[in-house]
Amino acid sequence: MRITRIRAYQVDLPLREGSYNWSGGNAVSLFDSTVVAIDTDGGLTGYGEVCPLGPAYLPAYAAGARAGIAALAPRLIGEDPRELARINQTMDAAMRGHPYVKSALDMACWDLLGKAAALPVCTLLGGRYGESFALYRAISQQSPADMARSVAGYRAEGYTKFQLKVGGDPDTDIDRVHAVRGCLARGDVLIADANTGWRQHEAVRICQALRDVDVYIEQPCATYEECLAVRRLCTRPFVLDEVIDSLGVVVRGVADLAMDVVNLKISKVGGLTKARQIRDLCVSLGIAMTIEDTWGGDIVTAAIAHLAHSTPPEFLFSSTDFNSYLTVSIADGSPQRVNGRLSASTAPGLGITPRHSVLGAAVLDVR
Repeated sequence: MRITRIRAYQVDLPLREGSYNWSGGNAVSLFDSTVVAIDTDGGLTGYGEVCPLGPAYLPAYAAGARAGIAALAPRLIGEDPRELARINQTMDAAMRGHPYVKSALDMACWDLLGKAAALPVCTLLGGRYGESFALYRAISQQSPADMARSVAGYRAEGYTKFQLKVGGDPDTDIDRVHAVRGCLARGDVLIADANTGWRQHEAVRICQALRDVDVYIEQPCATYEECLAVRRLCTRPFVLDEVIDSLGVVVRGVADLAMDVVNLKISKVGGLTKARQIRDLCVSLGIAMTIEDTWGGDIVTAAIAHLAHSTPPEFLFSSTDFNSYLTVSIADGSPQRVNGRLSASTAPGLGITPRHSVLGAAVLDVR
């Protein structure tokens, strides 16, 4: 099997709630997503997707993804998409860094591998654990009372894990956590996610103020070193996210006792191939994970579901269903949330069929 053609599509994904707000005054109301289609001489086509959370979140932006895919696509023509290690070696040799550019291409190759083997991707990633897995709901940054009302509404939909977008004024953030914790039940999980938004001294103060509250603290500061300093003064369980971008950082974090949980984002590390490597290392080292991506629609949600569903449950802290946040569906067959839980498809590959009427004409076509 050889790659004969690579296409890319640009699609806008509006949010159901109108806007998604996080630290630093950042907000997004319309996500700019890129879908990749890889055709082969065997008649199979694989699909992938990458959707940065705007240009101000990580070193990634939507137009950059498409420009990078245009640069890499000619290097992949003629390659066997089932040879995932070779595909990634080829991309890394052709382009240093820019993992988000490579993610959709790698994802599409996994889709092709599953279709060629007549197996779902989660089987190829290690096997399916259980019937479904629990999701978290991200709560956009608002006033404490509004965030508490949002959480109450999502609890009624079956969610039991909530990620509050904090990282603003310290006093208001403390109030946000107290307001939401007060409306949760025993067993519900609350994460205060600062998305790098606090200064080190602010984070230490907030952790001290919340020392008797049942809450996880996630990525309080911008750098690993700042987060580590806060961790050493914090009594709450600690999550690292934005700085977790390689195997090496995970190894360093374990040696430093820097975290209890990591957020593993597929596009941040370059695709499913490298995400699986990090996932398996975390399992071996005893580190729990939230498995997700920066953002995305039905195809990203399907990929997240396959990686999450093939993760031993004792190490799967949480996951997410980005397609439920959106008003536009770009593919049939993507997993749909039921009572705050999700299941990966049992169909071959990712189990999705793109809606070409929604994707429109290709913005890139390389043969």
